[in-house]
Amino acid sequence: MKHILFLSFNVLCWFTFAQQTMGAVERLDKSLDALIAPGATLEVLAEGFSWSEGPVWVPELEALLFTDVPTNKAYRWDEKKGLQVYLDPSGYTAYAPNKKKSGANGLIIDSKGNLLIAQHGDRRIAKINAPLDIASEFITVVDRFQGQRFHSPNDLILSRKGSLFFTDPPYGLQGDEDPLREMPHNGLYRLDPDGKLSLVHASLSRPNGLAFSQDESLLYVANSDAKQNLWMVFERVNGRYVNPRVFFDATAMTRPGLADGLKVHSSGALFATGPGGVLILSPQGKHLGTILTDGRTANCAFDTGENYLYMTSNRKLTRIKLKN
Repeated sequence: MKHILFLSFNVLCWFTFAQQTMGAVERLDKSLDALIAPGATLEVLAEGFSWSEGPVWVPELEALLFTDVPTNKAYRWDEKKGLQVYLDPSGYTAYAPNKKKSGANGLIIDSKGNLLIAQHGDRRIAKINAPLDIASEFITVVDRFQGQRFHSPNDLILSRKGSLFFTDPPYGLQGDEDPLREMPHNGLYRLDPDGKLSLVHASLSRPNGLAFSQDESLLYVANSDAKQNLWMVFERVNGRYVNPRVFFDATAMTRPGLADGLKVHSSGALFATGPGGVLILSPQGKHLGTILTDGRTANCAFDTGENYLYMTSNRKLTRIKLKN
């Protein structure tokens, strides 16, 4: 199934700021200095969004793509042109029944340079084929499990062998009681290159962000629930991810923010959005520090060389220089 869309590159100058900074870095362990140099500041690149999400660096464009979920738009930001509308609509096209009509959430680039999109409103994973700088179309990758529609796919990652993992909380519906909801669980799924779709885990209340360890022996999954605000980790055994355990529990932390998006640095450290901003966690689960973003932060992404960490911080797009 396909739906035609158009890419728009109208520059939104009123959203952009020059050299505006915000927040701070809270350092709890000296080892954080090897990742973020002392004195590093957070730059505000753009502002004016409703809930910015899903950042991904696109080498082909030398740009960051990210979404604004409630407004059903996606944006592009680069050093030369600043902020531009990239997709309108981004995630709701009336492909599936949905009263909330939210836009896209998570974005990733596959091995062929195609853009994969977790579409809240259309309740599917969709794809835009490369090249990504011209008008294209949404192509459905997967929209059902055992004949039942997903709630609202939220975040997604690809393994080196091409298996797609994604979470399906009910954020794009009107909660757990939405009559349009077709499945009883909020699942973590795996779609293999041969088309086999399997349910990896069904017991998390609000499965959200995903990331692999560097060798893909571990799969980290965020649970965005105030009563169970934590990150789980699964072990790879015979090609399957099993034996879930709590990796880091942030439930008792008093700063605002839920466990959400996360990325794994080449050092093995996790950059995980949660209470206060972006928590930096060692591979052993030690809290090394927090990038304090002055607001709830949804997700983050590295550029190709890990020169910067880009963060979608509620109404803002921000970044911080990393040490490499």
